[in-house]
This record gives sequence, structure tokens and C-alpha cells, in this order.
Amino acid sequence: MKPFVVNSHDRLVFPANFLGELDFSVIDDLDQFTAIVGRDFEAKAPTGTDILERVTAGAYESRFGLLRDMSQNLFWVNRYTLTMFEKRPTRWRDLPRHRSDVFLPLLTPWRDGDKKIRAVADAFETLPPTWDDETERRIFELLFDVYGNRRHHATELPAVKPTVEQFLTTPGARTFVVGHHDPDYPVFSFGDILDAHAERPELEALTRWAMVLHNQYPWDRAATELRTADEIGDDDYVIAFHPRNRDVAQFLDRATGARPARRVRISDQAEPVEPATPLPPVRVREAFDVLPKIESLAVVRGEHVCTNDDVVRNSAFSWSPMSAEEISAKTGIDQRRYTELDIEDLAWAAAVRALEHSGRDRSEIGAVLVATCTSERLIPSLSTWLSGRLGLLQTHCSADIVAACAGLPYGLSEAVRQLQEVRRPVLLVCVEKFSDKIGNVRTSRMIFGDGAAAMVISPAPEGDPGDVDLLQTYASGPSAQVNSIIWPNPEFDNDITVYGPEVKALVSRYLAQMIGELGEQPGPDGAGTMLDAIDLIVPHQANKTMILQLAAKAGLSAEQLYFDIETMGNVSAASIPIALFDAVADGVLDGRRRIFAPGFGAGAVGGYAVLEVDPAVCAPEVVLSPAEAPDAGTDTAPAAPTVDDVRVAFGE
Repeated sequence: MKPFVVNSHDRLVFPANFLGELDFSVIDDLDQFTAIVGRDFEAKAPTGTDILERVTAGAYESRFGLLRDMSQNLFWVNRYTLTMFEKRPTRWRDLPRHRSDVFLPLLTPWRDGDKKIRAVADAFETLPPTWDDETERRIFELLFDVYGNRRHHATELPAVKPTVEQFLTTPGARTFVVGHHDPDYPVFSFGDILDAHAERPELEALTRWAMVLHNQYPWDRAATELRTADEIGDDDYVIAFHPRNRDVAQFLDRATGARPARRVRISDQAEPVEPATPLPPVRVREAFDVLPKIESLAVVRGEHVCTNDDVVRNSAFSWSPMSAEEISAKTGIDQRRYTELDIEDLAWAAAVRALEHSGRDRSEIGAVLVATCTSERLIPSLSTWLSGRLGLLQTHCSADIVAACAGLPYGLSEAVRQLQEVRRPVLLVCVEKFSDKIGNVRTSRMIFGDGAAAMVISPAPEGDPGDVDLLQTYASGPSAQVNSIIWPNPEFDNDITVYGPEVKALVSRYLAQMIGELGEQPGPDGAGTMLDAIDLIVPHQANKTMILQLAAKAGLSAEQLYFDIETMGNVSAASIPIALFDAVADGVLDGRRRIFAPGFGAGAVGGYAVLEVDPAVCAPEVVLSPAEAPDAGTDTAPAAPTVDDVRVAFGE
């Protein structure tokens, strides 16, 4: 997990975006590592020659472009050290000669380095400030202290460095040498980097980049030379490279052949086939004896607002430039909600609130279902953990449902099936926490958020038609669509990743299929079609811009759809029930209405519910802070959920 941090300026900071560290436990071989480095460090980074050509051609209109290019160039120069090694200045006489885990970089003098350095220095002084002269000059001073004292060429750096013994046997090999070293050479602490501050978001990101790069050279840079072994004195210092951790050391063993490579996965797959017969939606009132009644809906949001400016001020060095306005135009999202709480605490908070609003006692609950794709809890599952925390001594079923963005239709479908057996209320919780699973993947960071919604679904009273008309679920499709959203993804340091074109293809496919099915299904009273009977569409809040484009192709107008994605982001399984809640809060749902709620996403999973929603089911919303989370370390079941107890738990 890669959690965010709230710094001393009360701003969100994402350390994974600027540290450049990788999890080598998930990298199998040198080819995979080279591909990752190529994407994250090389693809966007200019070489020193590129920067010189841009300066000469007058390509920089102001200082920001130059500062950004310098930063990305230096991250590229340090692509292997940032990810793999710690640099330790070591006296030559004290350097071990025969260890397999101590390395010396083999370096080539930087061709035309002086010319490139002078060009950058002159350009900065000539260019006008982009936003803030003082901040931009401070960033330049940090970067130029590194860039201007570069001694080596970076294009041909090997990923695997030679050991000291290999260096000594390589004719003409050069490495870093400094005549003296101050072990107290000033560097920025992790806290300093977290608390970096600039009014302009883009400059705050650059400030952190510059501080990280400064820390890569904790010695007198101006005194650094490249020397061969016979030119190094006993009291001179060389820069020894040591593996950052055991995972890096084991990877180096695999890369050098000292340790066998891991097994290769079987990649065969069967030829695609269509279903033997179409799978129609389930007409709930005709298919089931026990009809579902939604008694309550409670919502808990992440307590931190992450704005588009927050995303920009945490830009990773692998990202292309993008402004807050451009993020909004691309996704329809202005902010998303993050939480410091564990995902269990979000689920618990929503569940307790939903139970209170329904008026049901815990002892009446027959099953607990949790729809989530971001739980870190496997044993016990989140649903069984929640059942225990609620003090339920027995349920007929407590189960997690991994259906990603189709969590509501999948969860509601299973809840209706459980009702047939238990004939008592079912607790359904849809909950996600993405904020600590994104790392430096920009598409994911722009879109995903944290939140929970809980529903109590009970048997409808005798003669009551219930609240659900249709339920439909889908899964699978072309392999590229099945794998369009992946977590954990070893190709992206196990962060959640989204492949946009494939996601758009699966959403387009499912949305057309859904509209077609609704147009074929008879209306609730046998008159017209079910599509004609829909009052409002509350879709999974995936990407507003994309959904509106695809909805228009399917013959739907923007006025028919409700979105809260502007302020919530994409909360996957929880997005539809939170949007239903917000539609009530916004006055869009001001009475009992028939809702079409389609969901689609990871794993090419999809589905929808056509249901009637009464605003009265929505529980009053309460903001939960980290201090109010339940103590998951205790073995004592919580007391019976009286109204007073619940209000205390929620800080009322």
C-alpha cells in the first residue's frame, strides 16, 4: 500500500510520486525492469542534447518548461540508482574488493557537457518567470547544483553495475571520486520534502523533484571527478553503490544469473465463444417469492478532499504536463475524496448508520454482503470481519463480492437471492479505498476515490410489490477488456492501472446491450417498455466525459443522467449507491422514482438494476474522522446498537 500523507500545510502529499522507488519483489527479470524504467524514466525525459537543441531553437517560452526538462533529465540520469541503489561515499582503502553486493558505477565523461551546462545557465537568466520568480529561481539553484556538476554521459548506463572486482579488471574504467567527504553533508529530510510548499501547484511538484534529486548526491559535487582505479588515492572517496534492500539484491542475483529465474506463466487461452443462448435480465417480481424492500441507505465519504490542484502539485516525473482544468475536461472530475481510515472502518461506519436508520436490530440480520475490489483483507474476509464487529453470532451468509464497478447490481442480485432463503433483512455494503493503491499512475490518480454506502434490504410486506424491477449481471468479453483495469499490476509496481481505450470499448459494448435489453423488456405494468418507464439514470460514476459521449451514441440525453463524479470521483462498487444518495440530497430525486443504475468496469464485469428509490430511505449523513474509527484490535463485540450508542460512535 502507498498511503498519502497530510503535511504541515494541511495538504495531501503522495510520496510514491516523487521517490522513484520500485517493489522489486514483483519484477521477474531484467527485460521487465528495463521496460518499466523505459516507460517511467526515459519516455518523457529529454537528454542533455535535446535540452541544448531546445534552448538553441528558442523552444522554451518561459522558465517552467526548462525546469521541468532539467528535472526529468536528472531523474532519467538517476533511473537505476533511484530505483535500486543507495550511494555511500567510501574511502578507497576501506572499500571491499571481493564482495558481490558492493558496486561501482562505470562512467563515461559527458560529451559536450560544458556547452550544455552553459546553455542551460544562460537560458534560465534570459527566460521570463512563468509564475513566481523567487520560487522558480530557488528550484533552479537546486537543480543546477546537480545538472551543472554532472560529469558523466547517461545514455549508455547499464542497469546492473559492475562489482568492485569487475571494475578493477575493466581496462580504462572510470568512476566517481571526491578528494574528501563530509558525512554531515546537508540533505533534505523526508519531512522537509513532504512540507515543500509553493502557491502554484506545478511549482510545488517541481520543488519536491529538485529536493529528491539534490539528495542523490550527498557530497561536494563541484569537487567530483571521474578517475580510473590507478588514479585513486587510498584516502580518496569513491561512491559505492549498495542494493537498497533484500528484494533488489535478489533481483540482481536473478539478472546476473546467480539465482534461477522465476517460472514463466502459462499464456495459452481458449478461443472466444458466445453464450449458447442469450442471458436475459431477471424480472424480480416474477422470478422470486420474497420481494426486496430497500429500508435504508447510508453513506460515508473519505474525510479529505483531493482537488485537481492536489493532483497537479503531486505530479510524478513520469507524467506529461496537465493542468487542473485539463483534468476536469478529460474526466468531469474536480475533486475526489480520500480517507486515512482503513477500508474496514468505512464499511463499519456505513453499516452502523444504515442499521440505525432502518430501525432493525442486529439480531434480525440474516446475511452480510460486502461488494469491494480494494480490500486488503482476505482472512477473515471483510464481510465476516464486519459481521464479527457488529456482534452477529451467526449469519446464513457473510461473503465478499469482487465485482468492481458493478458492485451494486451484483450485490443487490445476491441480496435478493439470500432473501429467498433467510426471509429476513440482508445488509449490503459497497465500499472502496483506492487512495493507497494508486502510486504514481496518473490515470488512476485522476479518477479514483474512497467511500462507502450501506443498504438494508428486507422482505417486502405482504402485498407490497417491493422496490426492484430488473436485475442483470454480466462478466467477461475480449481478453483485452477483461484486463483493462488491473490491480495489483506488477508492470506498474503493483499499482492499480487503467487502460483507457479498452475500458471505453467495454463500457460502449455493455451500455448498448443494456439499452437494447431495456427496450425489449415490458414495462412494470405491461404497458410500453422498461426503458420508457425510467425516470432517471444513475450510472456508475466512471468518467463523466466518456459516459456522456457513449450515452449519446446509445440514444440517451445528458438530462436523463445524474452525476456526482465532480465531487466524489470514481468509487467503483460504492459509486452508484453514493450517487443515489446525492441525487436525493441535490433534490433531483424528490419523490419515489424508477431508476436505471448501470455499472461496468474491471474484469469486463457489468450489470444493472432497475429499482424504485424513495428519498426517505436515506440516512442523515455524518462525517467520520479517523479518531472515531472502531478499535479493530479488540476482541470484545460492540454493545447493542442503541440509538444513543450509535450517535456517540458518530460524534454527535
